[in-house]
This record gives sequence, structure tokens and C-alpha cells, in this order.
Amino acid sequence: MAGNDDDLDDLLDELDSQGDLETSQQVLSIRTESRRYDKPVTIVEGFDLSKSEIESTASDLKSALGTGGTVDDSEGRIELQGDHRGRVPELLRDRGFDVRE
Repeated sequence: MAGNDDDLDDLLDELDSQGDLETSQQVLSIRTESRRYDKPVTIVEGFDLSKSEIESTASDLKSALGTGGTVDDSEGRIELQGDHRGRVPELLRDRGFDVRE
């Protein structure tokens, strides 16, 4: 029986490493837009992830930056309140993404 557990662990490790590879192959772009009352919004685009993974990434970014934001499901992008172009690329790279500035 122990052999089966090792095989399963090896398979799970392999699947997890492929997930990291997929993340690193995604090239994200970051830009800002002015919204109502000239308030800046930082937009992160280029995700090829499931909705739950994008929402998890958005939650991590919002917590790290201490800001609000949302996930635009129709566009597959994250919108963060404020101009965070200085910190977002580093935070995304720490999570394994390739960022084009």
C-alpha cells in the first residue's frame, strides 16, 4: 500500500509543478485608468486562470496593498483602487507571473 501513496504524491507534485509553469508562461500587463472624479484604477490583464484563481490573486493583492478592488469576470482582469503600478509587478512576480510593464 505504501507504494501507491508514493505514486500519488509524485503525481500530485508533478501536477503542482505544471501549474507553476503555466503561471510563469502568462504575460500580464499593468496599466492605470482614470475613473469617476479622476480617481486612478490599476488594471492587471492577461490572466489565463480559472475564476477562483483570479479571485484568489486579487484578494492577495488587495491585502498586500491595503486597497479595494474587484475582478472583472467578463474581461478576466483585476481592478485595484488607486495607482499601484510601482508595487503590483513585484507582488505578481513573487507569485510566479511574468509581468510586462
